[in-house]
Amino acid sequence: MHARPFTLIETPRRILHFTFLTDLEHAQADRVALARYLSSRGLDAPKPEAKYHRVSLGATLLRWEQHSEFTTYTWDLPSEGLAGVPVPFHPPASDIADPMRLVPQPGPLLVAVDLHLIADAGIAPERLFDRASLARSLVYGGAGEAVTDFQIDPAGYIRILVLDRMLGPARAGSLVQRLLEIETYRALALLGLPEAQRITPQVRRIERALADLTESMRLAEGLAANHEQLDKLITLSSEIEAAVAASSYRFSASRAYDDIMQQRLLAIDEQPVADFPTWLVFLSRRMAPALRTCQAIADRQADLSNKLARAADLLRTRVDIDVQRQNLEVLESMNRRSRLQLRLQQTVEGLSIAAVSYYVVGLVGYIAKGASDAGAPVSPGLITAAAVPVVVLVLWRLVRRIRRKHTE
Repeated sequence: MHARPFTLIETPRRILHFTFLTDLEHAQADRVALARYLSSRGLDAPKPEAKYHRVSLGATLLRWEQHSEFTTYTWDLPSEGLAGVPVPFHPPASDIADPMRLVPQPGPLLVAVDLHLIADAGIAPERLFDRASLARSLVYGGAGEAVTDFQIDPAGYIRILVLDRMLGPARAGSLVQRLLEIETYRALALLGLPEAQRITPQVRRIERALADLTESMRLAEGLAANHEQLDKLITLSSEIEAAVAASSYRFSASRAYDDIMQQRLLAIDEQPVADFPTWLVFLSRRMAPALRTCQAIADRQADLSNKLARAADLLRTRVDIDVQRQNLEVLESMNRRSRLQLRLQQTVEGLSIAAVSYYVVGLVGYIAKGASDAGAPVSPGLITAAAVPVVVLVLWRLVRRIRRKHTE
């Protein structure tokens, strides 16, 4: 709630603001370096969990802030001027001792701002900036004016002139902080554009590959060809998903930073100056194409991912149908073999009935012959002949009963 309060600023003042990109390792090293520098001068170092620290270095005030992916150093310096009269951007930033020499640079420099807060004494800002890209706005109901051309001067700074008409220290402090945040978040929002430009050729290549692959899917036949197409689709899907994972954070961050910038622009309550665009109008016109490019690439990635998923589903369905067709053919082949086996089994059963009947009838013949030899009045040949149909019928019924029982 109170982590980054506005600083009261008396007019005139010179503000040098630096924004550095920092990851977790750089942020920790920067905190250690700043603590070492402040401790060497007998000043309080930021607490281990602090994200904001403000300290006085004589006539200079240092405000240090650490964010999720960037760190800012804001140096509040006295305004020298000429003969005691403040002159915009005098002395030039190149003649001012670089305050960042006092501590190691924590990471790549993203933003350097030279902001000069002076009283409005009939200054003509258009003489100090590039007229073609000049943005001027009355702020806080006309209590001040903010002027810049968003161009880097020879010393490497974006220059911002704030003319104080009746701001007062509190509103001057809040205005300065919001203007610095606008420039910082503007640069951070535009970090998505290089990422979009880097990804665009890859997205275009995958779109063409998907179109070619979809056409070849229509003409492909056979399980092997479908498997080959599916492997290509999986490769394309993994490639686009990797690209989405790598860029989604950057695109989301760009949208978030742009939203914050828009909020800061609304907070300063701009009013137009005749013949000049306001900061909001200028930035919206210049930044909208870049942010739309980022959004368009993000949308193309999402659409491409969905198309790849649908194409893969269609191809998997085709592969499944081919597999099911092959399984059906295998089952039909097994069915044919089963029928052949059944017929063979029935043939064997018929032969087995004949063979068993032969042996049983032979046993009956032996019994009849033995009885005849024993003096019984029987004819072995007649008894054997009479036993043949009886034995065959009994064995046939017995085999049929066994088969029916197995079937049940």
